[in-house]
Amino acid sequence: MNNLQRNSVNCQIYILVFSRTDICQSTLKHIVIFGVFLISLLKMPTEIENINPNVYGKRKEREVTINEENEDVPDPFDTREIFDLIRNINDPEHPLTLEELHVVQEDLINVDDSKNEVNIKFTPTIPHCSMATLIGLSIRVKLLRSLPPRFKVNVEITPGTHASENAVNKQLADKERVAAALENKHLAEVINQCISPRA
Repeated sequence: MNNLQRNSVNCQIYILVFSRTDICQSTLKHIVIFGVFLISLLKMPTEIENINPNVYGKRKEREVTINEENEDVPDPFDTREIFDLIRNINDPEHPLTLEELHVVQEDLINVDDSKNEVNIKFTPTIPHCSMATLIGLSIRVKLLRSLPPRFKVNVEITPGTHASENAVNKQLADKERVAAALENKHLAEVINQCISPRA
């Protein structure tokens, strides 16, 4: 999120809260939740925090089996399939993917197809990464758009890898807060840039 986008989001929050005196209490609550969720994004620095991150190799693409192509054969979701969905999400700071930065790794993904649960842990490159909320939100949105609606998606920071781990996890787990944040077109554009394939 560059300065222009950040300022635009910031202004929009104030406009929403202060220009409407006739809004009902439930709507005001929705706006306040939205504003609180974006505070961490609005505090993002204008300079790159981790100038020289460690860069790792990418895994080979998984070969598709005959059974996977056969629509008559049940094909449960597994960790590799989920990893393939999120591995190419773009990092907000660097022209690299989350896989190349080891922010997402296959062994930090747990899938229970029978219980319709997907649990993902992601690892910020530095303990004070201000992009953690945006990264987590991008992972969550990518999966919500890619998986059947029967799945419950849980995205958390890998324990012990971020200074504000509990606060970020709480934000990402709040469905109402996430939904409110995604209604903002500027934030949605930033997320779409993260989850869209690079040209």
